[in-house]
Amino acid sequence: MSATRNSNANQPKKQPKKRKAKKKFRPKKLLVWFLITCALGAFCAMAGYIVIMLNGEKYYEENKDKMVMADAAIVYDRDNQEVMTLARENRELVTMSDIPEKLAQAFIATEDKRFTEHNGIDFWSIGRALYKDIMHRSLVEGGSTITQQLAKNMFLDADKTIFRKANEAAIALALERNKSKDEILEAYMNRIYFGNRAYGVKAAAKLYFGKSDLTSLQVWEMATLAAIPKAPSYYNPISDPERSKERRGVVLQLMKDQGYITEEERANAAAVVYDYKPPTKSNQYAAFIDYVVNEAVEKTGKTEDELLRGGYKIYTTMDQTAQKAMEQAYANDKLFQADGPKQQMQSAMVIVDHKTGGIIGMIGGRDYKTKDMNRAVRPRAPGSSFKPITVFAPAMEYDFNKYNPYTMLKDEKMSFGGYSPSNWDNVYLGQMSMKQTIQKSGNVASVWLLNEIGVKRGMDFSKKIGIPLDETKDRNLAIALGGLTKGATPLQMAAAYGAFANNGQLNESHSVLKIERAGSEVYTYKPAKPEQVMSARTAWYMTEMLKNAVDNGTGASAKMNRAVAGKTGTTQLDLKGLEKYNRDVWFAGYTPEWSAAIWMGFDTTDTQHYVKDGSARPAILFKEVMTKALVNYKPSQFVKPKGIEDISAPPPTVSDLAGTYIKEEQTVKLTWSPVQGDNIVYKVFRKGTKDSEPKLLASSATPELRDMAIPGDKYEYYVVPYNSATSIEAEKSNVVTVEIPAGGNQGPGEGNGNNGNGNNNGNGNNNGNSNGDGNNGGNGNNNGSGNTNGNNSSNNGGNNSNNDGSGNTGGNNTGNNTGNNTGNNTGNNTGNNTGNNTGNNTGNNTGNNTGNGTGSGGSDGTSPGGSGTGSTSGGNQTPTGSAGTGGGSTQQPVPNPNQVPNQTQ
Repeated sequence: MSATRNSNANQPKKQPKKRKAKKKFRPKKLLVWFLITCALGAFCAMAGYIVIMLNGEKYYEENKDKMVMADAAIVYDRDNQEVMTLARENRELVTMSDIPEKLAQAFIATEDKRFTEHNGIDFWSIGRALYKDIMHRSLVEGGSTITQQLAKNMFLDADKTIFRKANEAAIALALERNKSKDEILEAYMNRIYFGNRAYGVKAAAKLYFGKSDLTSLQVWEMATLAAIPKAPSYYNPISDPERSKERRGVVLQLMKDQGYITEEERANAAAVVYDYKPPTKSNQYAAFIDYVVNEAVEKTGKTEDELLRGGYKIYTTMDQTAQKAMEQAYANDKLFQADGPKQQMQSAMVIVDHKTGGIIGMIGGRDYKTKDMNRAVRPRAPGSSFKPITVFAPAMEYDFNKYNPYTMLKDEKMSFGGYSPSNWDNVYLGQMSMKQTIQKSGNVASVWLLNEIGVKRGMDFSKKIGIPLDETKDRNLAIALGGLTKGATPLQMAAAYGAFANNGQLNESHSVLKIERAGSEVYTYKPAKPEQVMSARTAWYMTEMLKNAVDNGTGASAKMNRAVAGKTGTTQLDLKGLEKYNRDVWFAGYTPEWSAAIWMGFDTTDTQHYVKDGSARPAILFKEVMTKALVNYKPSQFVKPKGIEDISAPPPTVSDLAGTYIKEEQTVKLTWSPVQGDNIVYKVFRKGTKDSEPKLLASSATPELRDMAIPGDKYEYYVVPYNSATSIEAEKSNVVTVEIPAGGNQGPGEGNGNNGNGNNNGNGNNNGNSNGDGNNGGNGNNNGSGNTNGNNSSNNGGNNSNNDGSGNTGGNNTGNNTGNNTGNNTGNNTGNNTGNNTGNNTGNNTGNNTGNGTGSGGSDGTSPGGSGTGSTSGGNQTPTGSAGTGGGSTQQPVPNPNQVPNQTQ
């Protein structure tokens, strides 16, 4: 047993298969790796920090001279001539001893509350900035300390990139090692930009508060200054007092939260209203330069501060001759209305080269100073100068055959729904052409035309030409007269009128041509293709009508020694009792070379400040400036584009219509001078007291017409010449009013008989001898011609007057209305001696051979001899009879309507 057991014991036992053990979590090993990673991170961070420090020290030492101001910007005109240097002159250095403690605290609280604790970099701020950048997926937060801001402003550009931030951090560390906190803060407050060309806290205090001693600043003023650097052009109190006050409140709250001021101080400072008015200083070219700088900022993406301290060369569109002419004119007080008690009469002007869009010159206001309110880009109501934009040009674009310069427009006192415009002179012509409407600046006709074509067309055209209107508030007929919600700027108006001058093409307005720095091109203006905002035909006929408005109309004060087209504009004052005065006055116009627009008015209109003069003043100013501005350009004329067809002009207008009531005939005799031209026919219109509007009375080929008159009535007449071949009408003539006396037609005395009435074309072969008083001259009812001269002689011892009242041409016909002819001299009796008849109406017959009548009796008296026109078909001669003397008071009969010459009922 035992052996067996031993034997079995020596045999190897069969071991069960072992499972692979799981790796156990070993905290110690993880800790080791963590420590190794941290050590590596620390090593890398330390190495990076050392690199940054070394790099910062090196960069600081190499660029210490940048602590001084950089190169100034230089501005050039369109001929590459230097205009001015934009130096950093508006800077006055201060030391920390000059800076009140609370002023320094205001900047620290706002820009870097841990300024005294960090060594140039605030990692908490950087972490916050990184978080915001990640959330917005862009670099929106800087996280920069005051030291970093100083480093950036003095050594670097404003790009927000990782590399720039690293350099900024490096230089900030170097600054902290080489400068004390006070030195850094002092440099920062001397270097920072405060807007409106003010650099440093002292220049800013002088600009915004008129204070050179910083210790005299109040808490609210300190907070206002500390609020500006975040966005100088946005938060400065001159540009926007309300926005500045809002930002000031933020600064004050930060100062209170950080223990620098009490709640009472905060509340008092937050409530102050900024009302400081900086002294007015006139700077040469200031408005133009301000506009150039703003455009350069927009086009390059650079800040204004970078542009003005970076040694940039800015090439502009300015014409110095024109700009100087504008500056000189605006310095002449005689060209402007007298100032008000509290405000200066203001004005703005822009000149544009319409062929390129380049701004030639700009004035932002009288006595304009740098960064003042630029009125050249401030909208005001344009008044009637807007009519070409919303009415006349869009009408011609819509349907030229229907609406063109010679189209007659309705000009009557009328209402359009609840809108009742009136003409500025309260004169209404019934109708007038588009050309005359522009010439006279007619309001009702303009509104009527816009109503005909539709408000939408006027709004669409205005937008197309560069002046978009409010889609809701401006959708009404008032836009025809320039009644706009926001208005239009002088720059917009000059550019829009330039499209008329440029054959309907609109160029983008611009002032900057190129910007260079250290020989490298930073920006170059690349003109886009001009936009064809209207047809060349519309532009040409607008030019013709606007030129006529200057030559003969309301714009006459702008007329000069070269071709000028333009339009005046006024906006009526809406203050009670002062409605006859204006709020704004305008002139917009152009020559073949340049276009321009001028606005005049007060910044704030009230009962003490309003425009007493009309639009003649801006027109006079236009002439004054443009005459000198274009002195180097040879005068030229507007040139009609090729392919533009001529349109037939209407006949001349009758201007001397006269009307006389002839009592003996009970007719109204209308006469006027004939107008020049072929195929001329005259339409005669009449309005009686019972008529609501004038009605066509008759058409006449000769400049005379007689109309039956009803006793006690009153008539208004006007004549419209028209070309019967083209059917084009002239403008209506002057209106004459004839009042008809009431009562019968019985004359004093009694007549003995009728002088032979030639009712059936009696032959007037024999001279009718008058033995007495012949009361009525032979009236002939039938048509015909007086073939023989009805010369009469007096048998009663009178002298024969063979030519007295003789129809020498046998009664020539006027040809219009056969049968209404007058043989005025045919068969007229002329009593030369006492007892001889004078037939006042004698011979007003239409008989071929007017019967000569003889009367009997005798009484003394005098009356004019017969005279007038004879009637032969197609005749046109007008013989006249000399005055005869005769006796007898005569009685005039009521004429038969068929016996009245050239008269139509």
